[in-house]
Amino acid sequence: MKKIVSIISILLIVSLAIFTGNVYAAPLNSVSVETSKNLVRPGEEVKVNIEFGQALGSYTFDIAYDNSIFEYVSNEGGTPNDMGDKVRVVFYDSSGGTNPRNNMSVTFKAKSDITTSNPTEFNVTAEGLANSDASVTYDDITTPITKNLTVEPQYVDYTLSLVPVNGTLTKDEENEMKLTYSSPMGRYYEKARLIAESTGTGDVKLLGTDEQQLEHDIIESGWGEEQGYKIGGKDVSQTLNVRGVFSKAGNYKITLKLIDRENSDTVIAEKTFDFTVEEKSEVVPPQTGETESGTTESKPEEITPPVEVEENVTENKVPTQLPKTGINIYIPICLVLSILLGMVIYYNKKKK
Repeated sequence: MKKIVSIISILLIVSLAIFTGNVYAAPLNSVSVETSKNLVRPGEEVKVNIEFGQALGSYTFDIAYDNSIFEYVSNEGGTPNDMGDKVRVVFYDSSGGTNPRNNMSVTFKAKSDITTSNPTEFNVTAEGLANSDASVTYDDITTPITKNLTVEPQYVDYTLSLVPVNGTLTKDEENEMKLTYSSPMGRYYEKARLIAESTGTGDVKLLGTDEQQLEHDIIESGWGEEQGYKIGGKDVSQTLNVRGVFSKAGNYKITLKLIDRENSDTVIAEKTFDFTVEEKSEVVPPQTGETESGTTESKPEEITPPVEVEENVTENKVPTQLPKTGINIYIPICLVLSILLGMVIYYNKKKK
């Protein structure tokens, strides 16, 4: 009896040793994570590729993402479940080890309304890892494997403009000018500032009045708060109504600069403008004459009397009475009456 019990005990120990010898836990240090691109534009897709380093017959991977920046699109290599801020992908080789996988991937899309630069990351963890025939299981990956990337728009450089309103500039006058900086998609800066420099024939002032009705000489002290102000985003455009004052007529150069106060005054945008300043229009002084004492005095302006134009009677004057023409009408009347009177007298004499 004791001999039988001993044999059974030995068989159990051997069997346990055989079965437990085929299944053991080990770390899986060969897993790597890569993305298809490190800089993603709004509306673009990016693929997260996970390489195992060896064939796996089962796994569960979690890929955590920022759902304010990305949205889940699709996956390859398992059954997905989008949980809102992470995608879980589960795989099990139901063929018994004939169809293991060496990798998997998940595709995300950056949201199209992003207008700022967004450094972000994907964090990958895993559990339920086993080799192709499940003879070896691997430790869970609890410390996330992190992959960093940035989502930002295609920024367009800022452009600068300085234009005289009237097209010309005159010395010693406040010449109205338009100063503009703009970009259809401007990079964001927390502390940008506008400054100006000038060279040329004389001194220059570039005066602007802010919302608090404070006047600034942009050449002397720059524009706005000393520490700078925020700019950036879609369709950035600011136009300042400034006044240029030039001390002398001649040629000038004015250079405008946008600088980043937060980054050692790094130049964001710069442009130089050439201007020609004219003399003032001179007013003609009154005529002067010399007096007997040798001094000069102003002569009164001579007024030319109006020239009287004689009216041409024969051609232009319309007559008020028609001229007499032809025979006088009274002459024949008197002649007829005389004849009649003679005939009457002759007739009376003959009757007697």
